Amino acid sequence: MKEKMLFFVIFFSGLCTLFSQQTIVKGSVIEANSFTPISGVTVIIENTSLTTHTNSSGEFQFSSNIPMGEQIIKISKEGFTTKRFPIVINEGGLVNITDMILDRDFSSAKDLFTITLTDDELNDDTSVSDNISGLLQSSLDVFHRTAAFEFSASFFSLRGLDSSNGTILINGIEMNDVFNGRPQWSYWGGINDALRNQDLSMGLTPSNYHFGGFLGTTNINVRALQARAGARINYSNSNRSYTNRLMATYASGLLKNNWAFACSVGRRWGDEGFADATFYNANSFFASAGKSINDKHSIHLSAIYTPNRRGKSSPNTQEVYDLKDIKYNEYWGWQNGKKRNSRIKDIAMPIFILNHDWNISSKTTLNTNIAYQSGIISNSRLDYNGTDLINDFPQGGGANPSPSYYQKLPSYFERNYPNNLEFAYAALKNFQNNGQIDWDTMYLANVNNAQNGGHAVYALYDDVVANTQLSLGSVLNTYINKNIILNAALNYRGLKSENYAQVVDLLGASTFLDVDAFATEMDEAQNDLLHPNRIVKQGDIFKYHYNLNAQILSGFAQTQFNFNKTDFYISTQITSTQYQRDGLYKNGGFPDNSFGKGDKLSFLGLGFKGGLIYNISSKHFLDFNAGYVTKAPTLQNTFSNSRENHQIVPNISEEKTMAFDASYMFRNAFIKAKLTGYFISIKDANEISFFFADGIGGDNSAFVQEILQNVNKQHVGTECGIEVNLTSQLKLKGVAAIGQFIYNNNPNLLLSTEPDTEAEAAGFVNGYKDFGASYLKNYKLATGPQNAYSVGFEYNDPDFWWFGATANFFKNTYIDVSPLTRTSNFNTDFDGNVFNDYDAVLARQLLKQERFKDYMVVNLVGGKSWKLGEYYIGFFASINNLLNEIYKTGGFEQGRNANYRELRNDKALQTPVFGFKYWYGRGTTYFLNMNIRF
Repeated sequence: MKEKMLFFVIFFSGLCTLFSQQTIVKGSVIEANSFTPISGVTVIIENTSLTTHTNSSGEFQFSSNIPMGEQIIKISKEGFTTKRFPIVINEGGLVNITDMILDRDFSSAKDLFTITLTDDELNDDTSVSDNISGLLQSSLDVFHRTAAFEFSASFFSLRGLDSSNGTILINGIEMNDVFNGRPQWSYWGGINDALRNQDLSMGLTPSNYHFGGFLGTTNINVRALQARAGARINYSNSNRSYTNRLMATYASGLLKNNWAFACSVGRRWGDEGFADATFYNANSFFASAGKSINDKHSIHLSAIYTPNRRGKSSPNTQEVYDLKDIKYNEYWGWQNGKKRNSRIKDIAMPIFILNHDWNISSKTTLNTNIAYQSGIISNSRLDYNGTDLINDFPQGGGANPSPSYYQKLPSYFERNYPNNLEFAYAALKNFQNNGQIDWDTMYLANVNNAQNGGHAVYALYDDVVANTQLSLGSVLNTYINKNIILNAALNYRGLKSENYAQVVDLLGASTFLDVDAFATEMDEAQNDLLHPNRIVKQGDIFKYHYNLNAQILSGFAQTQFNFNKTDFYISTQITSTQYQRDGLYKNGGFPDNSFGKGDKLSFLGLGFKGGLIYNISSKHFLDFNAGYVTKAPTLQNTFSNSRENHQIVPNISEEKTMAFDASYMFRNAFIKAKLTGYFISIKDANEISFFFADGIGGDNSAFVQEILQNVNKQHVGTECGIEVNLTSQLKLKGVAAIGQFIYNNNPNLLLSTEPDTEAEAAGFVNGYKDFGASYLKNYKLATGPQNAYSVGFEYNDPDFWWFGATANFFKNTYIDVSPLTRTSNFNTDFDGNVFNDYDAVLARQLLKQERFKDYMVVNLVGGKSWKLGEYYIGFFASINNLLNEIYKTGGFEQGRNANYRELRNDKALQTPVFGFKYWYGRGTTYFLNMNIRF
């Protein structure tokens, strides 16, 4: 009993001492010009978990778990310049920093509007989406801001890498797609104002949440408890992807009951973007609720749902662009007086995230996260594989409905009927006057065929991906002392991806025969031998049906060291990946290798990276980073033809990447500059593509899957960015990205196709043919401009308006070459003998990689903001490509001309039949935005 009494006496005495000598840090924040208090300012004691916000009087206070000694207080708010203040905290003392001043940041305010461009660039399925991975990163240095906002429209890729090399997280949950490794921006597009709270790291620099990729890590925080209180309404008008956008966002801040709520709703719409018939129809919904249970625990539930539907645009040959213009889109045609697009992308992928944040101590936090995604992605297209009569063996179905199909263009008739050029002239006039999908003709063919007892010859269907994904993870951050920070994470992702084709519209008919109309034998024509000659109707699944299952478990650990002159870190990760295909159809071409579960594939990935920053002085810094990563191939590049069979890429292995960069940074009151050099080596990568090729093993033709194995790539370059403050209002800026991105070896090439008699005649064994080395070494990678430069200025007026202009120069953009034409197939016949008319000099000319012309794009931006009582009104406008420069941003060689004779004969024409296909940049476009904040 005496011991208990003694314990309570000691405890009570200690408690009294604690309260009598309580340590307090408090202060207030005011605006630089008006000296009025600023509410909602985020106040952080660095290297701790302590954070708070200023109240309506601009005041804040910390009173518990406060570290002693020298500390740094950081204050920040959207639209203001972040500031850091050194303080000394003594036990039982009071630190009172009143009237800390925040200056308005015009460049930050500008980014608030410019960032709305992110979802505007996302309407194509081409590699353009790889070139905007930095668009969310609005607060980084001048180089990355310029790359995001000035270079992205030209297909520019940071360091020549696609977006799969950057990691996007939402509340600590990885959002990169398991299928192709890339962030799927459309899953959360249109809620930009809810996504502004971000923690960014570029390149190999450390992130507290994830090992990251070679382009860095972005963690987007959508917790309602940490959202800036207030409301914002935005309206935008543009002629790019959509024409109108309306968005409203609200955050309650922390309420008296310790709850906080945030929500955002938006809509983007337009009948037509820059390209013809590219309609846009998207809605966006976001909601988040958070509860601060006590000082240690809080929970958060967030939901994102951004269904969007949009018409796609086509790449075209130069012949097509010359006959039409750069807005031409082959995917649409007139129906009942309206434009109808046959290629529609439809996405509905809701995301639910549950987070538990545990402040274990003042130095240690543990965030546990659960996310669930389940939805559908569909892409429509026309099928013309139908057959005429119910019991007829299929013989090729209807004619290709594409208006720019090569047999409908003048070049085809010039090549095949050189003595009857009236045929070519008729094709030219027909394409110029019409040149779009003829929906009425397809309806008429279907109706006539149905009346004669047949089925639809043409059908519109969706390629559907129905994904269900569960993600679990925990992130631990602990400050061991003021110099050492430990980060660790454990994550799991499980994906079930159901893939199938579904009939959307039978175009006047009521039934469709589910067979492969181009197969040569009855059994091989069956898409599902378990249901031969199946008759399908609108809404039915047909063609193919299978599941892809993936299980990914990863762990990450990192230690950061912070000292007066040097900061450095070391980081490692390990990842276990398993894939398996489960076929629900028994394909006629692969009866023994398509139905049921295939082999389970396992891969082990390892990652190591480290780096340091050395402070030469307060103005000069050096930064070094290096990393080595092995990772599993993506699902996309693992199965050679997952729609039809279980076959995996032979001898598949983990991809290996090594990277190094070094930077010099200079900063003073007038100049900010950074110069970076980098080297990246990628080895043992795989690439899979699909196309129809002429000249396989001599004169044979086939629809093939091209498998490029053991691909090595090399990325070398420099990045430079400089900002010069000539006055407090006028800033000059310059950026340069100079790179060389090449194939660094001669990878092996395999072709796969259905194992029929024609394939066997072309030298295929069990559906495969090994073409040996594809001589790609030193060919340039098609990653957009390899050299890009920008010069410009920004003027920020004290009266809260600003204006800027940039001139952007792009060089060394190359077409994507065809690997098949760089193999021995190019110059040999079926027996392996070199063509007797082969000319090596001419061959080198034929295989020379096309380099696009250099070009310049001038962009203008400007804006103005007003304060009316409690309301802030902002206006932003931009004009891109002011001079209406016409330029190619990318393209690819068609694989149809697979050998020397085919390619020689085609290129001998003034207009090749199978010319390269290109994407052109947009002409002059504008973007306007008006917003109100309160």
